[in-house]
Amino acid sequence: MRHQKAGRKLGRTTSHKEAMLRNMVTSFFKHEKVTTTDIKAKELRKVAEKMITLGKKETLHARRQAASVVRERGVVKKLFEEISPRYKDRAGGYTRIVKAGFRAGDNAPLAVIELIPPEVKKEEKPKTKGRKKAPAKK
Repeated sequence: MRHQKAGRKLGRTTSHKEAMLRNMVTSFFKHEKVTTTDIKAKELRKVAEKMITLGKKETLHARRQAASVVRERGVVKKLFEEISPRYKDRAGGYTRIVKAGFRAGDNAPLAVIELIPPEVKKEEKPKTKGRKKAPAKK
């Protein structure tokens, strides 16, 4: 029984799956968008959102934890200096998965995972007191 075993197996050994996800999260932060299969995108989302949350902490310990997952030093720098500050006011949900059809070779469902753009704050219109009166009928 698989009680309390979170995550999908993806038809790989644990070490292969971890290595694949590390490579994917590195490419994801480098290009800010990745096209992959639907299931892999859902697994990648878990890792990527944890890395962005670490980036928001801005501590040496958090940087070292991210460096243990992300493969390139320059990508870790980009994560902490460019990507994470975009979402400082957001409490999660940094990625979007969009279905992208089916792959030609094996008909596997594809998806595009991308970082959502930071929210542009809209200026609120001042609310008027009372209701506008309709023009009088003749």
